[in-house]
Amino acid sequence: MSALVAGLAGLVCGVFSGLGIGGGTLLMVWMTAVMDVAQKTAQGINLLYFLPTAVCALIFHIKNRLIRWRVVIPAAIAGSLCAAAAAFLATMIDTELLRKLFGGFLILVGLTELFGRQRDKKDR
Repeated sequence: MSALVAGLAGLVCGVFSGLGIGGGTLLMVWMTAVMDVAQKTAQGINLLYFLPTAVCALIFHIKNRLIRWRVVIPAAIAGSLCAAAAAFLATMIDTELLRKLFGGFLILVGLTELFGRQRDKKDR
């Protein structure tokens, strides 16, 4: 039964990942809040989950010319360096603090989405 539930969660989160709207973040919430998976373990699972889902979605984004390579390359390099440093730091941070930081991040993103400024139609 657990594998079936995990598969269903993967399906739902995969749809959101394909749309580019945070399937991995929802997977993290599901694992930590519903399945009671430790935060650090959920982070590792999420990273492995992200790889194939990102590749699948990326194929279609490249095909439809929705990638701005001049933006992606420097952002990916900087992001990779910071991700390595943050992953190292995360192993030293108390799990409870990490959960609170993640929860605060989710609240901040939610508030920004609800009350953030409207974008021009050309940005949508």
